[in-house]
Amino acid sequence: MFVASLVPGNLYWARSLKYFDGKITVVEISTVFGEDPEFWTVAVLGSDQHFMPGDFEIFAPVEPPVAFPMRHAVE
Repeated sequence: MFVASLVPGNLYWARSLKYFDGKITVVEISTVFGEDPEFWTVAVLGSDQHFMPGDFEIFAPVEPPVAFPMRHAVE
């Protein structure tokens, strides 16, 4: 998946051969360092770690379960 097709704030299934022993994990495309795509990072859920998009092989977007709609904390 190319960086151009990624959407900031969305969750993706990904794997890194450099980190996490190559295990598949869920990541978020983050704009914490800037809105321009050259500043985007990959944030690993459950941590405060940010990595370069090129460090991960991104497979597909995470699809929320249809039977269980997601609710936000403010609802």
